[in-house]
Formats: sequence, C-alpha cells, structure tokens
Amino acid sequence: MLKKLFGFDSTTMNVRTEIIAGITTFLAMAYILAVNPGIFSALESMGMPTSSVFTATALAAVIGTLVMAIYAKKPFALAPGMGLNAFFVYTVCLGMGHSWQFALTAILIEGLIFVILTLTNVRTIIVEAIPVTLRHAITAGIGLFIAFIGLKNGGIIVDNAATFVSLGDITHGTALLALFGIILTGALLILKVPGNILIGILATALVGLLPIFTTIDPATGEATRGAITVFSNGIISTPPSVAPIFFQYQWNEILSLDMLVVVFTFLFVDMFDTIGTVIGVSTKAGMVDEKGNIQDLNKIFMADSVATIAGSCLGTSTTTTYVESASGVVAGGRSGLTAFTAACCFAIALLFAPFFTAIPGCATCAALFIVGLMMMSSVKNIDFDNYAESLPAFVTILFMPLTYSISDGIMLGIITYVLINAVCGNIKKISVATWVLAVLFVAKYLFL
Repeated sequence: MLKKLFGFDSTTMNVRTEIIAGITTFLAMAYILAVNPGIFSALESMGMPTSSVFTATALAAVIGTLVMAIYAKKPFALAPGMGLNAFFVYTVCLGMGHSWQFALTAILIEGLIFVILTLTNVRTIIVEAIPVTLRHAITAGIGLFIAFIGLKNGGIIVDNAATFVSLGDITHGTALLALFGIILTGALLILKVPGNILIGILATALVGLLPIFTTIDPATGEATRGAITVFSNGIISTPPSVAPIFFQYQWNEILSLDMLVVVFTFLFVDMFDTIGTVIGVSTKAGMVDEKGNIQDLNKIFMADSVATIAGSCLGTSTTTTYVESASGVVAGGRSGLTAFTAACCFAIALLFAPFFTAIPGCATCAALFIVGLMMMSSVKNIDFDNYAESLPAFVTILFMPLTYSISDGIMLGIITYVLINAVCGNIKKISVATWVLAVLFVAKYLFL
C-alpha cells in the first residue's frame, strides 16, 4: 500500500527514516508560517487580514505537499515562496498600486500557464537545456545559499551598512545557540546518529529554554528564551477563517499591460526557483539518471503548478517547492512518505499555531548549514581546469547567495555560459534551447 501511495520501496527505504525526514523538512521550513503573515501584514489596511493569511499559508502547504506526496511520490515539500511573497506585497500592491485581488488573479493565471507548460513538456525541455556542469553548480550554489540563510536566521551573520554583512554577536543569545546547534548536529552527523538533523533542531530549541537565554522585550514585557516565546495563554488556538481572502479575484484588468508584466515576472521567478530547487535536491537524493536527468520531472512540476493554483484560491502568494526539502533528503527521505509526513505536520500546525510559529531560526540554523555543506559536494563534479565550464559554474554558485536568489544565479550562469563559449568559438556545444534561454534571460534583465 505504501508503495502504491507514496512510491515507498521497502527494500531500500525505512518508514521510520521517512517520517523523521518529513518532520525535519517541516521544522526547517516552519518559519514560513510566521514570516508569510508578517509580510502580508503590510496589506492589512487594504482589507487583507493577516490572521487569514496564516491559515491560507498552512493550507496551501498541506495541499501542495500532499499532491507532491501522492501524485509525484517525491520527498519535496511546498509552501508559499519567499521572495515571491515580497514581490506580491511590496512591488505589485504597494509599489504598483494594485489591489491584492489583482495580484491573486495574476498568480492564478501563472499557475494555469504552468499547467500548460508542464502538459506540453516545455518545462522539462527547459531543464534539459541547462548544461550538466551548470546543474552541478546549481546544486552547490543552493547549498551555499541555504547555509547562508541558516546563518542569517541564527543571527551568526547580520547586515552591516558599511560591509553589507558581518559577524553577529556570537557570545550570547540566539547566535550562540545557533553555533551550539551547528557543533552538536555536526558531531551527531560524524557519529552517524540516526535522525541527527532533527535531534539537533530539537536539542537546540530545548537548550534555548535555559534561564541564561531568557530576555525581556522592553516594548511588550514578553519573556523570550532563546527566541522561543514563553506562552502564558497556552499553545493551542483555533485556525483563523480563510473566508475573507478565499477565491478573491479581480477580472477587469486581466488584459492590461500591468497584468502581463506581473504574470510574466511571477512565472519567470517561480519557474527557475523551482527548477533550481528540484535539480539541486534531486541530485543530492540520487534521483537522477546517468545523464543527470531527473526522474518523473513532469509530475514534480505538475504538483508545483497545482499548488500555485490552490494557493491563489486560498488567498496567498505563489506556492513553490522548498529548497529546505534538502534537509529531509539528507535525513534519508526518498519517497512521497516524507512529503506526506511534512504535510501532516503543516495540518497539525493549524491547531498549534503559537507553538510552531515560535520555532526559532537559531534552532533550524544547524540543519540548513549542514545540508548546505553536503550539497556543496557537487563541486567535485565540476572540471575547474576547463574555464569554459568552470567560469559559468562559479558565477552560478556565487550569485545565488550574493543576490539572495536561486533564479538569478541560474540566469546569470546560463548567460555567462553562452557568452563565454560563443566568444571562444565553442558555438557547437551550445544547444538551441540553451541559446533561447540565454536570450530570454537577457531580455528579462533589460525590460523587467
């Protein structure tokens, strides 16, 4: 039954491992349950209730991840994407002056286009147009990127007006906790302790409850231990209603130029964020053939497309495959059972919202850092002595964390690959599809 439902192979997979992997993935991306409503709070004055966005976020994650688990049978989890939510709020609504209903309509159209592109195999063609060297670079770049996210969430790396980033105060507070988590999880990994990443997350969170980590917010007087709120009103709450934002669309501007630009931008960023994540995590999971092609790629894309449509109906931004799924893959997840477990966790989170939204960045920092380390191992497959291959690969790897964008890393890598090889006379090695992608990417930077 598990094989039929989730693609679970009892000869090579373990139920306990799959469940632990699913919980690990959930814990690594549970921050979206707090972050997404926080971003959308800027639209509260426009009639979009933040509390409803929380419920929509969790439900979109449940639906998208269940489709991935049962239809695609892959260990990937989905939720409203970071970056795409900021574009929704700060660019489309606050910047361009459109209503949030307008933005939700754009996401619905984007999701429908994704379905068409998937059914016509266009998305698979795009993936296969990415040179093999750049696929390895994408995996490594995502590793560096999510390690950076972990360090940022843990307070180890902070922003700096003079140098852009710098080392945080690692002598106390959340940054010290995050360092503790990295050392502990690293030791558990080296000792080959089963469920090492999950144990690291939970242990770090528990250590954060020690009195020495207690701080008081001077504005609210609220006690916090290691960034974990100490609740006085319990940890269970009834999920807020999604009714105010459910199926709220605006059809009168669907043929406008603004709608075209917004839909195309959502489409572009979502497509290449998803492609980068799927390539990176699938490669790490060993779900590729000898040519580097991903198994059941169209099913993965279809799950992503359906999730985006469901998210727009519920009232939240584009739902996409999460790079944090790599934490579950590294923990041993290989089938849809991992994704199903993550979906169940998101469903439970609806009832325990105060608890799950309090999981601090310092607790998941180690998970993202260790997973990033493991994904960086893909660089060994890059021939660094062949500069026509390694230079575009280096651009891909470097620009993902520096631009805080998987899609920008991919696009700049492909543009560089085409330009370098064309200038050096290696035109024959560049496929027609790769040329088309490079031209589209250049046009994107020039006109969007």
